[in-house]
Amino acid sequence: MSEIKNRSEISNEYKWDLTAIYKSLEDLKKDEKKVQKLIDELPKYEDIMLNSAKDLYDTTTKMFEAARIVEKIYTYAHLKYNEDITLSSSIELLEKATNINIKFNQKISYYDSKLLSIEYSTIENFYKDYEKLKEYELFFQKNFRYKKYMLSETEEKLIADLQKTFTDNETLFSNLTDSDIDFGTITDEDGNKVELTNTNYSKYVKSNDRRVRKEAFLTLYNVYKRFKTTLACCLEGEVKSNVTFDKIRGYENSLQASMYKDELEPKVYNALIESVSKGLEPLYKYFRLKKEVLGLKEFHIYDTYANMIEKYNKKYSYEDAKKIIKEVLSIFGEEYSSYIDKAFKEKWIDVLPNKGKTGGAFSGGGYDTYPYILTNFQNEYDDISTLIHELGHSMHSYYSRNNNTYPYSSYSIVVAEVASTVNELLLAKHILKTSTDIEEKLYILDRLMSLFKGTIYRQTMYEEFEKFLYEKIEKEESLTADILCDKFYELNKKYFGEDVVLDDEIRYEWGRMPHLYYNFYMYKYATGLSAACYIVNSILDGKENAVENYIKFLKTGSTMAPNEELKITGVDLTKSEVCDNAIKMFSEIVDEFEKTYNEYKRSGGVNE
Repeated sequence: MSEIKNRSEISNEYKWDLTAIYKSLEDLKKDEKKVQKLIDELPKYEDIMLNSAKDLYDTTTKMFEAARIVEKIYTYAHLKYNEDITLSSSIELLEKATNINIKFNQKISYYDSKLLSIEYSTIENFYKDYEKLKEYELFFQKNFRYKKYMLSETEEKLIADLQKTFTDNETLFSNLTDSDIDFGTITDEDGNKVELTNTNYSKYVKSNDRRVRKEAFLTLYNVYKRFKTTLACCLEGEVKSNVTFDKIRGYENSLQASMYKDELEPKVYNALIESVSKGLEPLYKYFRLKKEVLGLKEFHIYDTYANMIEKYNKKYSYEDAKKIIKEVLSIFGEEYSSYIDKAFKEKWIDVLPNKGKTGGAFSGGGYDTYPYILTNFQNEYDDISTLIHELGHSMHSYYSRNNNTYPYSSYSIVVAEVASTVNELLLAKHILKTSTDIEEKLYILDRLMSLFKGTIYRQTMYEEFEKFLYEKIEKEESLTADILCDKFYELNKKYFGEDVVLDDEIRYEWGRMPHLYYNFYMYKYATGLSAACYIVNSILDGKENAVENYIKFLKTGSTMAPNEELKITGVDLTKSEVCDNAIKMFSEIVDEFEKTYNEYKRSGGVNE
């Protein structure tokens, strides 16, 4: 691998163009000055915002005007910072943008509670008085959804004060697992002693050296075993807090409260668990196949993370990647393809790694900027997959922002991974169809199976565990460490089947899962991939209007509830057929890998 360069040594053709946001720091400072003035004016609207329809319109318009500039400033600072996180000038820029954002939120904090202090019928009468106010009709409707779960002003203040006294269990968990716990050391593939952390664990548990992945697994979870009681207290405290406040507000239960915020019904959640529970056999077959390919007499849970096909050594230039991506995405038609061309020509993408640059990849931007992409392209297939994935996010954002006014331009987190995963699946299927390289095919099939295992099955297993936690507390039962460990082990038995040796240490894995503090969040990964599978199949099968409907979906922004948006593409998350379809695709991929691998063995590609 070539040495990582300084940013100044990289050609501008591989850097994003942030001058499209601000041509100079002077332009940025003009916006900072402008928005500071707008922010300082916001409090004066508090007492008058509901006096008339025009006052409400003016208040709301000023709020969004300030929000757009705050977003633009923060976007620029965030992107600039990620170019090189070691530069003091970029650190200062981001700190300043963050402070502006905090100040904006503080100055407008009265808005929601003030708005919901009246009945929606008042807003409806306002529409008659001032027609322009209807620009915000959907925005008001979304806000007023929460009115039935609001309490009196005195009660709301009491709850706010009470919440300040509650332990911040998520922060406690984070401090404990990220800072205070020492996980010890392991010996890596080269015989070097290395410190084990929560961050690098995933690297070592995927090692092709079985000794390393076993040592990483046992070392990490034996530490979690020592802290199980404290971690159980953290998790129980988080669940109890959520259950208590959800109950006070009048929600049926915490699942309904969480799904309500996502504009979904609990049956989406339950349909996912039910469908996956009935579709475990392809996963069991995958594990049996993996055991065979890895040549193991006993297939332990730490072996499930290893790649069946070691790092594939074919190299792809950035120009190769662009050509492949354009070919794959041409399926969406001329308009979509022209936007992909814009992304490359107008330099939305920061391509290569440089010293100090943030690792990984992301798509980021605002209403008044390009949907920029940061990536660290190093000529591997995975880099093409990452780039086309991020382009999916960016195209979703581009369509959403260009077809909606600012208040409705952001799509829901529920659908956030759909467009990106659609692109990722289309790339894989394109290479599998066109490649004559059997090793390349096996590599891609292996990556796909890992994606389905980790996203459809594992995330659903975690959600089944989380549902158990909340149901226990809602029944006023306790969550001791032993109860948590036993339930988690039981679920691992269910999901891994009889062919995987379930090491006792896996019973402590719940203790390292931050998503359990996000209140029913993980299902979105599984439903996102399920929806993407359904859409990809519809497109590749030539279903009538499949492409046109998908583009319509990309344009909706937040003008519809997430499941209503997805219904445009034929996806209904309340129906088991969506997840069933994804499981069927996974099963077909497992079968294809098995067939291809057997051909590879017969051709002498594998030493038995």
